[in-house]
Amino acid sequence: MTSQPTPQFDAVDIIRAKRDHQVLTADQINWVINAYTDGTVADYQMAALNMAILLNGMNREEISTWTNAMIHTGERMDFSALQFPTSDKHSTGGVGDKITLPLAPLVAVFDVAVPQLSGRGLGHTGGTLDKLESIRGWRAALTNDEMMRQLDTIGAVICQAGSGLAPADRKLYALRDVTGTVEAIPLIASSIMSKKIAEGTGALVLDVKVGSGAFMKNEQDARTLAQTMVDLGKDAGVNTVALLTNMTTPLGRTVGNALEVRESVEVLAGGGPTDVVDLTVALAVEMLAAAGKPVAEDEVRAALQDGRAMDKWRQMIAAQDGDNDAPLPVAAEQQQILAPESGVLATLDAYDVGVASWRLGAGRARKEDPVQAGAGIELHAKPGDTVTAGQPLMTLHTDTPERFERALETAGKSFTIAEQADASATTLIYDRIS
Repeated sequence: MTSQPTPQFDAVDIIRAKRDHQVLTADQINWVINAYTDGTVADYQMAALNMAILLNGMNREEISTWTNAMIHTGERMDFSALQFPTSDKHSTGGVGDKITLPLAPLVAVFDVAVPQLSGRGLGHTGGTLDKLESIRGWRAALTNDEMMRQLDTIGAVICQAGSGLAPADRKLYALRDVTGTVEAIPLIASSIMSKKIAEGTGALVLDVKVGSGAFMKNEQDARTLAQTMVDLGKDAGVNTVALLTNMTTPLGRTVGNALEVRESVEVLAGGGPTDVVDLTVALAVEMLAAAGKPVAEDEVRAALQDGRAMDKWRQMIAAQDGDNDAPLPVAAEQQQILAPESGVLATLDAYDVGVASWRLGAGRARKEDPVQAGAGIELHAKPGDTVTAGQPLMTLHTDTPERFERALETAGKSFTIAEQADASATTLIYDRIS
């Protein structure tokens, strides 16, 4: 019987080291990530290490090494052959956050390519791919060759990430989800940045959400996460900046898949809600500057008004077999919530609205669950708006009316009416971190 080679490290020693507040060496980190990916380190051992990281943290060098180790478990894309520089955006997720849809074609107008590898929704936050799949025929899965060709000819692509990018992250993400370690900032930052760096973009703008509907509920945690990710990007040679943005109230006036596509098309047609337009433009300005092709804000706004961004959108959708002229799905049933009194809509809680939309069928509880394309919520008033007793505040949409009862429980407590709105509810961008 041949003896097995002795492993370079022992998982228990690495767990103990982090448990006892020690700094892990590059060799320890590289070994444990590779050993976990190939099955040498068991789930229960990595779960213990994740908890030690959650409790005791990691320094910048440890997080950078951990991120690079995850990148090296898979392939790394290379866009150097493209005729355009590349710039990408990542949002930490929110309610009504449809910004990727108008943003990618808008940036492409100015000869900067946007390789936007996106995901699906889980829980109260929506997924970009779920939204786009409400367009008849639209296809999320592209080969690398298809993606490169679309970037070179149109300049923008939104598609699902291939399984070859940072496979260690998929295992780690699933484990964190069931072991109470999702909130560990080093693990969040390395999860996001390993995929974005492996994706090969030259510049990256992070939209780090703060508030009830966001992953980070308070500004200090969001600021720490943003700075950690900016540092990781810079350590990897990716020009990275972050905006801290408000997610106490939903973005725009729609939450749900087809509803958000419809609103995104309104923005591309020169209309749409002010907050969606303003954040789209702010992120576009940052993405263009980070790619080395700065454009003035008013010129970026003009591309939404004059149809150039819409042209890119239509080309982008058609290239992925989407029918630009097909009607978007509409839910079979609607129900309104009316203002109980007159006054000013003071607050509108993003988390409650997101949960209500999820309960209507717009989101999923497990990765394998289906979503309803037409389900979601239309908001007829936003914080700061004057409302009159009896006027509609929101319309709930679903194909399955038995879902209304539970959705109404949450949506009905999502707002307050007072004499004036809280100023923090209407602030859009808190800070820029570079």
